Amino acid sequence: MQGAELRQKIKEVMVEELMLEMEPVEIGDDTPIFGGGGLGLDSVDALQLVVGLEKHFGLKIGNSDAAKQILTSVETIAVEIEKP
Repeated sequence: MQGAELRQKIKEVMVEELMLEMEPVEIGDDTPIFGGGGLGLDSVDALQLVVGLEKHFGLKIGNSDAAKQILTSVETIAVEIEKP
């Protein structure tokens, strides 16, 4: 799974795992996941998201510094999943 299909699946996982009150289509590929102007998720959401990404995509995030880089947006998550 790559490209638009992967990004759509990531959005579906986010909505499902985090019980977001929005549709996956409402999340832009470059919408910030945390902080103002984006989805506004918090650290508890981050933990749930990491678990969900590992469960659905086998993506293991080693530490909090890596998590800050990877969990920026749907696009940054997808790029990490697509790495060989």
